[in-house]
Amino acid sequence: MSTQTTAEPAPVPAKEPKRSSGLPSWVVQGLVSLSAIVLALVVGAILIIIGDDQVQSTIGYFGAAPMDTVSAALSAVGEAYKALAVGAFGGWSSISESLTQATPLICGGLSVTLAFRTGLFNIGAQGQLIAGAILAAYVGFAWDLPVGLHLIVAILAGLLGGAIWGGVVGVLKARTGAHEVIVTIMLNYVALYLLAWLLTTTTFRRPGRTDPISPIVDGNAQYPQFGESRLHVGFILALLAAVFVWWLLNRSTIGFELRAVGANADASRTAGMSVGRAYVIAMVVAGALAGLAGTQQVLGTDLPLTDGVAASVGFDAITVALLGRGTPLGTVLAGLLFGALNAGGLQMQLITQTPLTLTTVLQAVIVLFVAAPALVRSIFRFLPKERGAGAVLAKGWNG
Repeated sequence: MSTQTTAEPAPVPAKEPKRSSGLPSWVVQGLVSLSAIVLALVVGAILIIIGDDQVQSTIGYFGAAPMDTVSAALSAVGEAYKALAVGAFGGWSSISESLTQATPLICGGLSVTLAFRTGLFNIGAQGQLIAGAILAAYVGFAWDLPVGLHLIVAILAGLLGGAIWGGVVGVLKARTGAHEVIVTIMLNYVALYLLAWLLTTTTFRRPGRTDPISPIVDGNAQYPQFGESRLHVGFILALLAAVFVWWLLNRSTIGFELRAVGANADASRTAGMSVGRAYVIAMVVAGALAGLAGTQQVLGTDLPLTDGVAASVGFDAITVALLGRGTPLGTVLAGLLFGALNAGGLQMQLITQTPLTLTTVLQAVIVLFVAAPALVRSIFRFLPKERGAGAVLAKGWNG
């Protein structure tokens, strides 16, 4: 009688446990952001090479002398980025201009960041900035107050204007459930055309002028400047605003409620928190921060009020907040970067004839890569995985 032997099943290899990178979440986020900037510079270099006339002229005989094309490409990219760096950091005049450009972007970015952390997508920083600029400019050129007091009142008026414009969004969100994206977009247009109409009135139009421009803000209501540069005290206020937002979010009871609502509104409501109250507070403060950016425009950089006072600051603030990953420090650093790109782009265009729009492309590509961390990690495989990656942007980055 034969004995049948049954083969023992091969042991299933145990899955290797996933190893944590051991790095704090904010470090991982910073690495992803830095990698996104590097990738954006690479994309910008490719665009410079494609558009350079010298490079194009050497492509025709690339097969015979390939190094001519390589040399022309490296020269084009090197000269353009050198001019960009010199325009942003090449001396006090360049640095001060970079800081000047960054000042309203920091405040506008903080406005969007605060709303992010509360679960709101504030697209209305542009309108809130305009509302703040209107009231600040009016107090600046129409009121007659003593030195020091005049500037303080004008700043408070700008904060009030932005707070009211943002508060409308918060109230509508809390009372009716109106989507903040739709409401803020519509209020941007309301603010823009309100400004255009005001500049046709005798109250806001400069005497003797037919174009839409206000009287110049009184010297008592202007931000003091640093030396002969355009940099003014508004930059210091921007940094103080960042400290305030950090304290509000991380060291105050109200900030805890805002972050809780941003993380999970339903759970916060179950825990007894007033979600509607959180929305109103977040949008009022966010509007005030955008209004502060408006004061920095009309009381510091662009003293007369015009229909272009906001430029694209309110919309650029969204990209600044995205690059800043929803943190006050990150927002400040992102604002400084974008301010340097704006200032350096002018020098780059002047020296190398590289279009100024390249800096806009760089900003857009940076945000594109920041918003897709999985793509960045697939390119830079050494980057550790970020916990919570893929979360909805409006929920913020809480680490």
